[in-house]
Amino acid sequence: MERRTIGASALAVGAVGLGCMPMSWGYTASRRSKESSLRTVHAALDEGADLLDTADMYGPFTNELLVGRVLKERRGEAFVSTKCGLQVGDQHIVTNGRPGYVRRACDASLRRLGTDVIDLYQLHRPDPDVPVEETWGALAELVGAGKVRALGFCAVGARPARGAARSGRHPGRTGRGASRFAVTIRQLERVQQVFPVSAVQAELSVWSPEALETLLPWCAARGVGVLAAMPLGSGFLTGTLTPGQGFEPEDARARHPRFTGEAMAANQPLLAGLRRVARRHGPTVTAAQVALAWVLAQGPHVVPVPGAKQERWAVENARAARVLLTAADLAEIAALPVAAGSWEE
Repeated sequence: MERRTIGASALAVGAVGLGCMPMSWGYTASRRSKESSLRTVHAALDEGADLLDTADMYGPFTNELLVGRVLKERRGEAFVSTKCGLQVGDQHIVTNGRPGYVRRACDASLRRLGTDVIDLYQLHRPDPDVPVEETWGALAELVGAGKVRALGFCAVGARPARGAARSGRHPGRTGRGASRFAVTIRQLERVQQVFPVSAVQAELSVWSPEALETLLPWCAARGVGVLAAMPLGSGFLTGTLTPGQGFEPEDARARHPRFTGEAMAANQPLLAGLRRVARRHGPTVTAAQVALAWVLAQGPHVVPVPGAKQERWAVENARAARVLLTAADLAEIAALPVAAGSWEE
């Protein structure tokens, strides 16, 4: 598989990563299986998708334990990315950016993962009650201590304003993408003065392209890698979801306006366009692979991190790196209708 680098630290990763969150957090609870998830991670590594992205809050904690089971056998093949900064309570999630907490969280993640170093340690969310420079300074100390190799920052403020997605224009060309990432860019500029940012994780997909306007150029100009979160639109761009199918109460999509039956039906032209492009590349190429290939085409510093709970999806996602979109393909995708439905919860 093609190799890409994460930031100035030049840490090499596969062209496509594996988001481990769906295995224990956020999506359909009834379909989770520890053994199936383990097979999925192994399958991803077999295909060269060596970036394993997790976080201590997923579960909480159980996702890191699951990844740790794989690392016992294959640590040398994996690029391990995890996060801190969010704590899960009974009915709520809170930010915590206090330096003491950051140090304890890192040690706990190292134990759960069963490794002596985390390749990329990301700040999941800045704490509004703690200057971000203080939190970042504590993270930088972890690099100095040899517990972490590089630091990453998760973007916030990326969701569109209500009704904006129905404008009929590509969000990356309307000015809304700039405003959505303005907070993140200001924070990035502050922490860069403390210690280099190696990667920024932000939502990026065919139906959520807002990061293209300012965030990706900001990262490219500074040698910062981009981990594209939700590159398959939380599953919609795979074409495996049916409008009106419903979601389990624990599934985050049950609360998203883009996953109502009406919105999913309205967004079918997006899928139809991806399928048209896929057919031109061969009978085995899927809409999901085209969606991932589109993300890869946004720059050599971009690595999509699709989630998967099953082996076949991990293999299909990894093989998307073989799909090379033409200029005509990219123009056709750019001309597809803007996704209907707000991303606001």
